Amino acid sequence: MSTRVQQITAIIEQRQPLANKIEGVKKNLELLSSALNKLENYRDELVDKLDDPKVIGQLKEINTSPIQRNISSELDTLYKLKTRFSRDTLNIAVVGRAGQGKSRLLQSLTGLTAAEIPDGSGQHCTGVRSTIHHNPEFETSGEVWFYNERSFLDEVVMPYYNQLQLGGKPITLNEFASNPLPTLPENQKGAVVEAKYEHLRKYHTHLDQYRNLLQESSPRRITRDEIREYVAQDNLAGERIYHNYLAVKEVKITCNFPNTEVGKIALVDLPGLGDTGIGDEERLINTLSQDIDLVLFVRRPNVGRDFLGDVDVSLYDIARSALVDLPLEKWSFMVFNRTDGNSRLGDNSFLCEQLAADLGNKHINVSESVIADCADPDEANEKILDRVLSYLAANITSLDREYASSCQERLQQIQSTVDAEVEKAKNALGQVRQPADTAQFEVLFEKIWEELTSGLEGLLRDLSKEVDENDRDFEESVNMALQECRDDTGVPSSLEEIQKKRDQEKAYENAYNIYLNEIRAYLSQKFLSLDEGLKRSLDRVKSKVTEVLVEKGCLGNLAESRGAEFIEATATLIPEQLMEGEPSKLKYGFKILAEFELSYRGFVQHRIRKCLDGLTPDKTTLKISKSASDQEKQMQIMNSLKTLQSEAVYQCQNVLEDLLSEPSQAGFAIVEEFLDRVLRAKGVKIEWRIFLNQERSAVWPEEFELLGERTKLRQDWLAAVESVNQANQLESMQFIS
Repeated sequence: MSTRVQQITAIIEQRQPLANKIEGVKKNLELLSSALNKLENYRDELVDKLDDPKVIGQLKEINTSPIQRNISSELDTLYKLKTRFSRDTLNIAVVGRAGQGKSRLLQSLTGLTAAEIPDGSGQHCTGVRSTIHHNPEFETSGEVWFYNERSFLDEVVMPYYNQLQLGGKPITLNEFASNPLPTLPENQKGAVVEAKYEHLRKYHTHLDQYRNLLQESSPRRITRDEIREYVAQDNLAGERIYHNYLAVKEVKITCNFPNTEVGKIALVDLPGLGDTGIGDEERLINTLSQDIDLVLFVRRPNVGRDFLGDVDVSLYDIARSALVDLPLEKWSFMVFNRTDGNSRLGDNSFLCEQLAADLGNKHINVSESVIADCADPDEANEKILDRVLSYLAANITSLDREYASSCQERLQQIQSTVDAEVEKAKNALGQVRQPADTAQFEVLFEKIWEELTSGLEGLLRDLSKEVDENDRDFEESVNMALQECRDDTGVPSSLEEIQKKRDQEKAYENAYNIYLNEIRAYLSQKFLSLDEGLKRSLDRVKSKVTEVLVEKGCLGNLAESRGAEFIEATATLIPEQLMEGEPSKLKYGFKILAEFELSYRGFVQHRIRKCLDGLTPDKTTLKISKSASDQEKQMQIMNSLKTLQSEAVYQCQNVLEDLLSEPSQAGFAIVEEFLDRVLRAKGVKIEWRIFLNQERSAVWPEEFELLGERTKLRQDWLAAVESVNQANQLESMQFIS
């Protein structure tokens, strides 16, 4: 293995750890962005809550929007850097407008032929991007990546609709296929515009010929003989019969390069520019910015008279815009494609020298310019590829560092800017004017504790007096359900209806059994409405607890909601731990009450089901006489169903009347449990003291500052600021030393 191959291999291996470091910086930057977003959201909440103009003004001075935009930009750069340093090859792009000989150059460098790399005279033969890898131990073959239907619409079709102002865009591929193309608007005229429109028409007209490929999984393995039909627009005879390329995003070709010293190198063949397809320039820029280490511009001067014109400068400027952090002059070569007198194109050697000398005057700055016959494999390898590989081996490490350093410098600027915003945020709420008045708090706390315990104990005594009384909400829902059962029985309304059922089921016994099941199901469904009564019953009890907490405990400012929702909101507000290392007893008590529910299925249903046995075919006591006449059987079915349904309702009524006081008992029990947890448990008074001290500005707004030293408002704000600060450490922004 040559020294140069060893150098290139070592460079690629040295890149891998850097890619891992970049991923770490990227994740930290995403964390910083998230922390800044939370800080800004909390800032907006505070502005709405506070009435101090000075504090509001200081909060509004905190501006993270420009930082977020910079972070978004640097995340994109980090993605490109990681992609660059994660590759297992050094990639060389061959760029040129159609007809300059870049395909011939690629053939010379790779050993492939026009069957795999299309070439032509002045026409755009190549249809898609191809990446060609050197692998001496691998038979020439390819892999094809296709667009899917969604990416095809978004990345290929939509840019035409946008740029040509074609109006309503197709949402689905079927819509694109089945509808005629919109006509060009009056303000979209001219040869270039119409040529672009014809490109779109080509996608539309030939859709049926490549549509199936948009549903293919990627990549698809293809043989050497199949490559051309996926990358080219025409066959070897020049007939434009291929349309597969319209569905192809990229093709990767593996082959054995003639130059055995190339090492881990890949050549990237981009479709010739200068055509009027929309999106070609964008795809070129994206490829150069993410996947390329060096660019070869290919230019063939025309015999007779030629010069570096606007199209050459434009192509250079397009490429230069791909990477602003690394000047293109440091990672590009200009190849002037020489033809001699034996060529059908004539000898352009003198023009090659003239144009090479004129590069600087046109501000087309490249690392080196080379004059070589691109169609001659020996010249292409010796004069072009060998010089390119030597340049990469000598310079790619410093180029990588220059590119990465630009990004890291901007990250350091972001870190410094965030530091300044963090300092503003730390001081935004102002300084606490007076230290916390412990004596005042203790007096107020003891008063609330006395009122709260007295109020809750009094509520429990009131509930105990009602513990054996019928619950009015549950009783009301029971009465409504029973009346519904009596009014709407589900029993057939006529003997004719029974006869029709018999005819459907072929026997009266079968019809009777089906009626039993239907009426039982119909009846049981009506009791599901008891859920609402049970819910109202328990919500009423929870609302009484809330009234005590708000009126006696002064907790109304902790949540805007009232009733049962207040209990739940307060449970959420209480920290998991009020005393370090111990789960909060206070929070647990509120959660028990908030989550306690009475449901029909858990409380009543199993009792109701026993009352319905008479309506179950295997358990019913009323049977149909087999010896009776048809009319008698019809009457027996009618009367039996009425009797059984009525008996079931009666039994349900008896069961439910025995349960009418149970919601009262359940309400008393859960409130007593709540008091055990929040008033009587060991150490819970200490937890109340800690919790109310944290929320003191909400509980006693007149006595304590809203932004006091120990208020939750201030603590939450400073916690949000600290989250930003932790994600903004300088060492977390560095990936090169």
